[in-house]
Amino acid sequence: MSSRKDTRLARTGADPFGLLRQMTSEVDRVVDQPFWGAFRRPLQSLAAHRFVTWSPGVDVFEKNGCLVTKVDLPGLKKEDVTVELTDGHLVIEGERKSETEETKDSVYRCEREYGRFYRAVPLPEGVKLEDIKASFSDGVLEVAVPLPAKPEAKSHRVEIEGAKADTAAA
Repeated sequence: MSSRKDTRLARTGADPFGLLRQMTSEVDRVVDQPFWGAFRRPLQSLAAHRFVTWSPGVDVFEKNGCLVTKVDLPGLKKEDVTVELTDGHLVIEGERKSETEETKDSVYRCEREYGRFYRAVPLPEGVKLEDIKASFSDGVLEVAVPLPAKPEAKSHRVEIEGAKADTAAA
């Protein structure tokens, strides 16, 4: 006699979904084993991780002679964000705090989200710090840094000489 549980799938003639339910319970049994537990609900762990290490979306592009940096900061106010120029970098940092409370029937629910962020965008040499402009509207921070004039590329044509008669004989 074997102490092993019989895990073979049996046909159930009366219930067309019986085999599907049996297969589902078998998969659940396998996934509930210690190794597979981490894969049981991966979306919940990813959602929790997202708030711990929050990094807002940043777009950096050149437009009309300016280096433009746009940062998506939904739910934040301009007071929650600081913009500084440090060691040749545009540094944008802040913290978001959100608390939601809800009482419905006899159930009380409270959710909190916290997360600091720090983004640094390298700036080209020669940027005039006093000309930088920042604006905040509808959860989007936009910083425009006028780019310094690019030095005109100088070119000089160099003539290519042919082989000299003296060096060919040597």
